[in-house]
Parts: sequence; structure tokens; C-alpha cells
Amino acid sequence: MRHDHLITSKQLSRADIETVLDYASEIAADPSAVADKHAGRLLGLLFFEPSTRTKMSFETAMKRLGGDVVDMGSVESSSVKKGETLADTVRVIEGYADAIVLRHPKQGSATMASEFVDVPLLNAGDGAGHHPTQTLLDLYTIRENAGLDDLTIGIMGDLKYGRTVHSLAYALTNFDTRQHFISPESLRLPREVVYDLHQQQDRAGIREHESLEEILSSLDVLYVTRIQRERFPDENEYQAVAGEYQIDAETLEDAREDLTVMHPLPRVDEIAPEIDRTDHAAYFEQAHNGVPVRMALLDLLLSNHGTDGVGELGEGGHDE
Repeated sequence: MRHDHLITSKQLSRADIETVLDYASEIAADPSAVADKHAGRLLGLLFFEPSTRTKMSFETAMKRLGGDVVDMGSVESSSVKKGETLADTVRVIEGYADAIVLRHPKQGSATMASEFVDVPLLNAGDGAGHHPTQTLLDLYTIRENAGLDDLTIGIMGDLKYGRTVHSLAYALTNFDTRQHFISPESLRLPREVVYDLHQQQDRAGIREHESLEEILSSLDVLYVTRIQRERFPDENEYQAVAGEYQIDAETLEDAREDLTVMHPLPRVDEIAPEIDRTDHAAYFEQAHNGVPVRMALLDLLLSNHGTDGVGELGEGGHDE
């Protein structure tokens, strides 16, 4: 890893990804090996949007590395409420913490914030943009269940506003994958994302569909996403698609026995609870994998910060 900041999965090469995933596997097997590695160090948490898994797994990861966290808390109780700019906020927190995790509703916010700090900054979601640490734990889960080469994956639901989808799709172009995107017409992948994917991967490896049934039997992995009400500028637009693209046991009757079903969570009604009891379900495992993956990532960034060559894109990474 030769990065000071992790802003988007586009900056990660296959070698970068494998470095993090291999190290996460080592940590998962023996977390005590890194238990005190970052004693005395602090991770700053700046969450301008609600979070459960991302925020708590980062906090858990830092504490399991021997460090601790400082948390800005809710926006309502911070100086943001008084009109403080994001640039000023991150510059202040940089003086308190050795690294910063930022979640913000505005796309591009993490890129802007990273220009004002010298400590590592990790993007924990910037609106409908990217969520690269989620992508790394998604890839870890996929590798554990289905492998990352010769992989056929279906990604279904909100592909327009889904930052987890955008990040994952870019990262998968580093591997031998066939990506099928399933959504209503109104929630298709943004055209600029489709264009970028075609530049990185053979056009035959990227397909778009409105129906899951036509490709379900070919899938190794089905990645389901929530229709995100909070991203819609128009409530009527949300209501027009709410409740579409749900799966239950009947839906999966034609699926392969070894199909892995994933979801970045939280879910609403897009995956029926009855699937939780099947061998297909991997979404809670996926959430748990956030801890070793984020432990590995934090250790790599904190250990490398300030050494020669850090801050440049790794060999083979995609350009911004």
C-alpha cells in the first residue's frame, strides 16, 4: 500500500487489494498478533450521516489495534451547526488524531477534505460517490465464498445512488469477472460509471438487465442493495420503485446451490428473513468481516504514514 489517503476504489490496483485481503486473513486468524501495535494512537471519526456497521467496525478495529477513537458526535452537537466548513473541521481534527474516517452526504467531499490534511483520511462514504472500505470487506467476503477470478456476479437494486455498488464495480475490474447489473430503468448505473467500466474491462464483462430471472442461474454471487429513500430528490420517484427487486426463497429456487447472497446492510424488505437461514446468506458474515479488513487497512496506513514514497498511487492502480 503506497497511499496516504483512501478515497475511492479506483485508486487500488489488484496488488493493493490482495495486500489488504491477505493481511486481513492473517489478522482474522490471530488478532492478538497486532493487539498493541498502535497503542497511544487515535482515530478521528467524522460522520455527517448515520452509520452503524461502518462507524462501529472502525472503532472496534482501532481499539483492537491497541489505539482509541475520538468522535465528533452528531452534526447537531458540533460546530458544523454554527457554520464551520468541512475544510476547517478536518484541519482541526487533524490536530487531535493520527488518522481520520469521514462520512459525508456530498459526493466529492472526501477528495476535497483530503487536500487539507496530512494524516491518512479514509472515505467512509461520500453521498452517491464511493465507499472503498466497504468494497474491501465485500471483496474479502466474495473471495472467502466464491473466489475473485472466473467470477459471475449480479449486482441488484439501487445502482444509480448506491455508492457501495460504484466502488465494488470499479474494484472488480481488477479481476476476471463478469458483472451483471439488475435494476429498474430509473435506477440504472450512471452512464459515466458504465463508460469507465467499459474502459477498464472487456465490454462483454459488463451487462445490464431489468430482470434477475434471466441470469440468476449463472451467478456465483448476488449482491443486493437497498432502494435508498434518502438519496432521492423526489419522493414520487422513490415511491415509483419502492418494493421492487425483492428476493425470497421462491426467487432462489433456480439459483445455484452454492450461490452467495450479499448485502451491504441495512436491509428493509429486499431480502426476506427466511433467506437468513439458508446457506446462501453471507450478509452478516460480510458485516463481521469489516473488523479484520479495517484493522488491516488502518495498520497498513498508520505504519506507512510518513515513510518514503507514501502518498503516490500504487503500481497498476486506476487513475482518478
